[in-house]
Amino acid sequence: MQESNAETQTASADLDLIRDAASEAARIAMSFFCKTPEVWMKEGSSPVSEADYAVDRFLREELTKARPDYGWLSEETADSPGRLGAKRTFVVDPIDGTRAFLDRRKTWCVSIAVVEDGVPIAGVLDCPALEEIYWASETGPAYQNGRAISVRESLERPEVGGPKTIFNMLPDTLRDRVATTSYIPSLAYRIALLAGGNLDAALVKPNSHDWDLAAADLILRQAGGRVVDEYGRRLAYAGADVRHDMLVAGSGPLLSEILEALASRDRRPVSNAPGMI
Repeated sequence: MQESNAETQTASADLDLIRDAASEAARIAMSFFCKTPEVWMKEGSSPVSEADYAVDRFLREELTKARPDYGWLSEETADSPGRLGAKRTFVVDPIDGTRAFLDRRKTWCVSIAVVEDGVPIAGVLDCPALEEIYWASETGPAYQNGRAISVRESLERPEVGGPKTIFNMLPDTLRDRVATTSYIPSLAYRIALLAGGNLDAALVKPNSHDWDLAAADLILRQAGGRVVDEYGRRLAYAGADVRHDMLVAGSGPLLSEILEALASRDRRPVSNAPGMI
């Protein structure tokens, strides 16, 4: 019991740390928002701005100073295998939704998670342009602006977000029963909308990364939902491979129905093993 209490206190302290850091990081990001920051292209057509780098630099210095034994994994920092030896790792996206940020749209956020043994234990999404902050630890509920949140019950016409290429994989009977939402560049914010009961499911194309997902995954989990791969398996974070294949986020019967529909394409079973949906 003493060890459990110590772990809980540490998780709580980590959450306090990353919430404070995210708040200052959001302030830094807002100093560039709706202006003309310098922009570069990476990996072909993916933009990165001086705002991303400024936020990343602040968070790396602040968090690793506070927890020097934690690993560091960020979209805007060159990865190092040294982090694989750490028990806990900061998983960071300085600005998730850079395209929205550069287009002067408000749907972007600072995303920070603490991951232990592949599982997020504390996470925060700070969306300053929207004046929304989401957070959770593994020991309590998910919150938005201090209010506990949860996924909503199934609706007659649930709303699903995601790329049309995956949506079209679903059978006509399912597609006809759901509404689609407009595209939101920030994957983390899309998942936060599920946690807050403003969206019912999200389809995620292959090649998302740990920094897009870790904090949002925890927030959705503590709100009663799940992020899983197309086989129904929960994700592991901060390992050697930080990329993911096609994913589904949601809850309840709708999530199960989507997974069964994807599995039926080649009659694959959806896993019911422990720790899976």
